[in-house]
Amino acid sequence: MSSSQQSVTEEQVYSALRKCMDPEIPINVVDLGLIYGVKVAKDNNVDIKMTMTTRGCPLHNTLVNDVKRYVGKIDSIGNVNVEIVWDPPWSIERMDPSAREKLGFGKPKLRFTIDYEKSKPTKVGKFLKQEDGSLVIINDKEQAYMVNDAIVDFWNSCDGTRTINQLTDQFSTKLGAPREQVEQEVVQLVQQLLEADLLKA
Repeated sequence: MSSSQQSVTEEQVYSALRKCMDPEIPINVVDLGLIYGVKVAKDNNVDIKMTMTTRGCPLHNTLVNDVKRYVGKIDSIGNVNVEIVWDPPWSIERMDPSAREKLGFGKPKLRFTIDYEKSKPTKVGKFLKQEDGSLVIINDKEQAYMVNDAIVDFWNSCDGTRTINQLTDQFSTKLGAPREQVEQEVVQLVQQLLEADLLKA
């Protein structure tokens, strides 16, 4: 590194990241708790570990490009490398408390009220495996959502024959995980798939 080149600090990177808003929620990626780590190397190359609020987030690439664009504006910056990580999974608890209050998240508000006993979600749309190996489900409005194997598996299970409770039991047994934990994930997933028009309740 030449002596004329300034060292980029983590603070500078975080302050650039605070300009980067999640397109769905008007809060920056730092306060949302999406940034899991920032490392600045000797040559001012920056490695950023970040996550998304949901695995099927359709804005995935937009957000990564925004992060690279804002951080790339820092003087003397080198390469900006963004790695998307899913562990630990994002949850509302990771948000800055003031951001949480601003959004009215005492508890997650559900846009859909689902009767766990009666509602039998039915999948809508079509599944596609892209050339690069990524998995996508496309709804009837031709909107594509990036998903993973687990979501595809769940979506396929929603064939209109099982209630939310039965789906929870099925996945709890399959994953060998506590029912309460699975129920929370199943309900969250059903909500997201309903919002994405990939399920009918």
